[in-house]
Amino acid sequence: MSEAIRRVDVYGYDLQYAHGAYVMSGGRTTRTLSSTLVRVTTENGLEGWGETCPLGTTYLPAFAEGARAALRELAAALLGVDALNLARVHEAMDGALAGHRYAKSPVDIACHDVLGRASGLAVCDLLGGRLQHSFPLYEAVPLGGPEAMAEFVESRLRHGIHRFQLKIGGDPADDAARVEAAFHVAGDRDVLVADANGGYSFADALTAARLLERFDGIRFEQPCRTLDECIRLRPLTPLPLVYDEVVDDVESLLRAAGPGGASAVNIKLARVGGLSPARRLRDLAVELGLQVTIEDTWGGDVTTAAVSHLAASTPAGALFTCSFFNDWTTDHVAGRHPRSRDGRGSAPGGPGLGIEVDAEHLEAPLFTIV
Repeated sequence: MSEAIRRVDVYGYDLQYAHGAYVMSGGRTTRTLSSTLVRVTTENGLEGWGETCPLGTTYLPAFAEGARAALRELAAALLGVDALNLARVHEAMDGALAGHRYAKSPVDIACHDVLGRASGLAVCDLLGGRLQHSFPLYEAVPLGGPEAMAEFVESRLRHGIHRFQLKIGGDPADDAARVEAAFHVAGDRDVLVADANGGYSFADALTAARLLERFDGIRFEQPCRTLDECIRLRPLTPLPLVYDEVVDDVESLLRAAGPGGASAVNIKLARVGGLSPARRLRDLAVELGLQVTIEDTWGGDVTTAAVSHLAASTPAGALFTCSFFNDWTTDHVAGRHPRSRDGRGSAPGGPGLGIEVDAEHLEAPLFTIV
């Protein structure tokens, strides 16, 4: 059985953050993001969808127009390649363009969708099997004043969310006040992660760690910009460390698990190149005894579906948390499916990603390669 790719369509649409302004360290602020959808169509008429949505232009070395330019380079090399042979798909993409994993991610996801539809299996079954029918979700709390951040936590608690990523990375004393405000409204069952997004210098990260150590159960995420700095910090604080932006391949994962002493790592699909490499990193992290957060840089319904399948195929004890970005945004291309319920997510049960993108409600493709 084979399904040669005969057409690649690339679409663009905007995603608006549901809570106004999404603010991270360094003054990085987002209200609306440009997302890119990829539809792969095979010679037998099967379709698969993928999505990539960089978080602006300064979060990672990625941006929306960069993804679209890279996809123009990649698409022609995909024609005639068997969409069911994911290794060949990646071989074709790597042969056409070095790097640019965030642009290759939606192609990989779309081909997983095709493979699932061709075989009648949900993508989570292709990723090792459905191990969880529901799993806990987290929400990020935008960086702001202590009162505003505490109010955000209280509001989302009422919607069943019990895991929060508190954005910090400014003045350490101010950040400690932010965490304290959230800490006092959270309950015993709630999980708080203080996430600097690499916003601290080493000296400020050490100061912040000292100030945060008094909050029982708090986790410290991506305190410094580089993995080397985080490794230096590791023996100087008892706080559990979570690594995010600095883990994007096997080598960095091994360093994070070894000298970095990570308690958990975040696996973002676009950052690593799609579901295929994300699965490898997930499985390695599990073998190393780490917990994982499964998510992406940003996205809508298609991204959320892909994330849900990787999360559903992760052992419950190893899954720290997961994000459903279509809860965070107001724009939907597949009827806001999959949907969360009471702070928990699940993967659709149908073949492939298990969602149906309404292409008629999208604008014309940015480009088509046939």
